This record gives sequence, structure tokens and C-alpha cells, in this order.
Amino acid sequence: MKALLLSGGSGTRLRPITHTSAKQLVPVANKPVLFYGLEAIAEAGITDVGIIVGDTAAEIREAVGDGSAFGLAVTYIPQEAPLGLAHAVLIAREFLGDDDFVMYLGDNFIVGGIRDLVDAFRAERPQAQILLTRVPDPTAFGVAELDTQGRVMGLEEKPKHPKSELALVGVYLFTTAIHEAVRSIEPSWRGELEITHAIQWLIDAGRDVRSTTISGYWKDTGNVTDMLEVNRSVLETLDRRIDGTVDDDSEIIGRVRIESGAKVTGSRIVGPVAIGADTVIADSYIGPFTSIAGDCRIEDSEIEYSIVLRDSSVSGVRRVEASLIGRNVEVTPSPGRPAAHRFVLGDHSKVQISS
Repeated sequence: MKALLLSGGSGTRLRPITHTSAKQLVPVANKPVLFYGLEAIAEAGITDVGIIVGDTAAEIREAVGDGSAFGLAVTYIPQEAPLGLAHAVLIAREFLGDDDFVMYLGDNFIVGGIRDLVDAFRAERPQAQILLTRVPDPTAFGVAELDTQGRVMGLEEKPKHPKSELALVGVYLFTTAIHEAVRSIEPSWRGELEITHAIQWLIDAGRDVRSTTISGYWKDTGNVTDMLEVNRSVLETLDRRIDGTVDDDSEIIGRVRIESGAKVTGSRIVGPVAIGADTVIADSYIGPFTSIAGDCRIEDSEIEYSIVLRDSSVSGVRRVEASLIGRNVEVTPSPGRPAAHRFVLGDHSKVQISS
């Protein structure tokens, strides 16, 4: 069995961060989202992975390499434009060969991994297996309609009037039957080959399409709110580890991970918090659910429920919260404007000003 990991999207909902960085490499608890997907694939016993890449291909290649760091063998598959998930399957045909495969969206995050799902698919081998979860706003997702026995009756992509609250999670499992399906569909109104249309083609052709509704934690990390929520979820599983240096004037409370080379002076850190290597925290408060990457400097400031990327500094800022701060950013107080009064006063005037 192989894996197809999609990492070609532009990440418009995470701009301006993704103007200069691949959305799949934005870190959660100081580790790129994409790496969690690679680890989940490896834990499921799959070693041969094709990564679909687009405009950020060079950055993805630099971060992942040949995959050996994850126990994987990686093949990069360029996609000329984001033309849909089914298009990704179409262009990966040579890599996939006649193997079953799992398709994993690189900006998705699933707590607990996919090992049980993959094992069940290997044992039963339906033509397609989809993951579903209940969401409050199904209009933003692909949506599945099930019959009374839980079988998949139909799929819709971002419907205005959803027939259920069951959204497709960004993990799919297929046999080679999907290749005929993706060749048989037409582009949608968005100009994309939709994987929901391909799966619907399988349903209409009488193929065995099954679903699993998960109750565990899943997030599409496509926007800042969800990124911060995933960061919170991962940090809650953090083990306390202090590899950096902390002076006697500092207080470390709860699950806090401080990487080697980091230095904390005169500060209070309340976990769960992750501090990257060679970062300096001085005279500051770092509150729960905060990740600060390596080579940062936080001085005379307060930060809580936020993500700070590499090589950034926050100095003299009273309070930062629910924020995503990019790489090489400087955050400082705005320069004070001197208080002044401007007058044109006639002779013998009297003016009283409250100080």
C-alpha cells in the first residue's frame, strides 16, 4: 500500500503567512503540520509516499528531503496548478501503479493517526473508504449523505443546502477502481476535478464505498483560528522537559518544554508551552497554549494562546494573545506622541488646562 500526500495548495486563508511560506510547513507545537501527516503514514506501516507539490515545491523538498528522517521513501509529483484532488490522483497514476493507497491532505490534523483505519481497509478492501466527522457548518466542506444503514448514498462539494452535517475529513483510502473514476468525470464549476465527484461516480457504478465517522479530534488547519486550536490540542499532550537554562528569578509552571540553547531569565511561564532552541525569554510572561519557535527573543512582554515562528522578536509589548506571528517579525510598542496643545490666543487671554 502507498500514500499520496497533498501539499500543493496555496493557503490563501492563512495569508499573509503563506505569501512567503508553504501552509503545510506552518508549525504546530513547533513542528510543521505536514510532519504530523508523514508520521501518521509511517505509523500505519506505509513506507512509499508520493507528495504532490506546487509553487512551494522547493520549500517542501528542503523540509522533507528524501523522507528517510521519517522512515519513508518520498517521490515528489509536481502539479502545475491546484486543479483538484481528483486531478492529483490522475497525475500520480504512474507512481501509484496497481497498489491500494491512502490519500492524505497535508494541512489536515487527526489526533490518533490513521493506523486502525488503514488496517481495516487492508482487511476488507472496499473500492473506497472515506472519513467523516460532524461539523457545525457543513457548507465549507464536502458533505456525505448516508442511508439508514450507514451506507454512502451521495456526496456534495461545499453545498449551499447540506443534506447532512457529516463532512469529509481529509483522508481517503482507495483501490485501483478510483483511477477509472477520475478519468470519467468532468471539471466542476470551480474548474477542478473534485474527488467527491469521483467517489460519487463509484457509488453510481455500484462500487463498494464505505465510510467511518470519527469522533476524535480533526482539524483542517487552513485558517488562523484552527491553527491556534490545533496548537492548543497538541500542547495539551506535551511532556515537561527543560533542556535550556532557567535562572532562579524565573517560575516554570506545568507542562513546559524548553529546548536546548534556550534561555529564560526573570520570567514566568505557565504551560502548556513550547519554547524552541536558542530562544531568549527575558522579563516576560508566557501563558498557556503558546508555541515560540527557535531563535526568537521575547523581552518585557506578555504572550498567551499564540504561535510565534522562527527568528522573531516581541519587545516591550504589554499583551499579545490569539495571534500567529510569522518569521523574522519584530513587534514593538508604537512610538509615543508627545501631548501638545495648539493655540491662537488674543491679548490678555486666560487659559486653564487640566494636566
